[in-house]
Amino acid sequence: MAQTASNEIERGSWGSRIGFILAAAGSAIGLGNIWRFPYVTGENGGAIFVLIYVACVLFIGLPVMIAELTIGRHTQRNAIGAFEALAPGSAWKLVGVLGVVTGIGILSFYSVVAGWTVGYFVKTFAGEFSGSVSAAQSEAIFREFVSNPWVAILLLGLFIGATMYVVGGGVSEGIEKWSKILMPALFCILLLLTAYALTLEGARKGLEFYLRPDPSKIRAATFAKALGQALFSLSLGMGAMITYGSYLPSHQRVPLSAFQVALFDTLVALLAGLVIFPILFSMGLNPAGGPGLVFVVLPTIFGKMPLGWLFGTLFFVLLALAALTSTISLLEVPVAFFVDEKGWSRRRAVLSMGSLAFVLGIPSALSQGGISALSSLPGIRIGFLDLMNAVFGNYCLTIGSLFIALFVGYRWGVEKALAEIERGGGRFAFRAVWAALIRYVCPVAVIVILGYILVTGQYF
Repeated sequence: MAQTASNEIERGSWGSRIGFILAAAGSAIGLGNIWRFPYVTGENGGAIFVLIYVACVLFIGLPVMIAELTIGRHTQRNAIGAFEALAPGSAWKLVGVLGVVTGIGILSFYSVVAGWTVGYFVKTFAGEFSGSVSAAQSEAIFREFVSNPWVAILLLGLFIGATMYVVGGGVSEGIEKWSKILMPALFCILLLLTAYALTLEGARKGLEFYLRPDPSKIRAATFAKALGQALFSLSLGMGAMITYGSYLPSHQRVPLSAFQVALFDTLVALLAGLVIFPILFSMGLNPAGGPGLVFVVLPTIFGKMPLGWLFGTLFFVLLALAALTSTISLLEVPVAFFVDEKGWSRRRAVLSMGSLAFVLGIPSALSQGGISALSSLPGIRIGFLDLMNAVFGNYCLTIGSLFIALFVGYRWGVEKALAEIERGGGRFAFRAVWAALIRYVCPVAVIVILGYILVTGQYF
């Protein structure tokens, strides 16, 4: 559909380079960095996992991100429209369709967990974890909290509502404006918590576990989990970076922008580890705490620490801010499609897609004990939220990343992609390296990961 003048206004563009960097970094930075990265690191050998993760970001995640941003900037279209423009009349637009569907799917269950961060901010601020709270008591508090259907749905609606408010403001006045507020606030809180954690007695043991690699801890799963974490953390494979790239002006250098986004994303993950592992080791606790590390283990620790009430409250504010910067990009993916291709106003697209995500999120919100049938689905014995995470957070992101690499490497072609990369920005110094990575290394690595989760049934 041809874009009208009013549609161009609805679509918008980034007002500044730093605005795009903060917004795109915000898309990548989320619960995956602060909630999931530390416990996956703890379960997979500490420092050796961190090294492999950073390598996956540099040699697989970053090349795919450059590819997505290049597709978006070249076409100035959404995830579906971009593939239609580059490969008209072909089945390649289904990759874009997958991205739009994945964005809504992840937004629906991700907002449930994001809502928990708001609830735990209130609990910590109110002093519920002050004093001596045992692990069993903390587990009971968490289970009671997430199983309350009304609270779960209320927090889901609150978080999606906040996301709709930001996205409804448009690209420069909504997403960019709020990213310039949320991202600095996120970094300030994270740096403050890092400085505090490093002063704790016993923090050195946590730093050794986190920063001193032990090659004997490498397993086959270490590589799979590291690459899966990189893809999820960088928001790849779902069209978010294609969409954000479509708002880029031609003079902005794609490789440098992609590197800066990946750098900020990785830095936040690494800083999160510098907060959590010193705290865990200072209390003599197991670093492999699993998914319950943040909502079950850490609240018991904050209650016993000097100024734990204050720093516990700040920690959950940090989680909520990180989650919001990600849900913004998740909603923008389908919104951009309806604005670009269907000529909808941004307001109509935001209200429609936000409402759809809320409705789809209700089963996930009720699957933690609110409705027993949703807590353990027949035949697969996992809850609805876990199923959504497996389907959209694992399979769809992995498949999307694979086909984006194949599309740029073979269908559109690296020469055309490189011509776009170098348009208005000079010669790309690593053009040969990037071409080899996007054509050979990235597809093979992602196929291996996809095979891993299919054979083992283990998710990221």
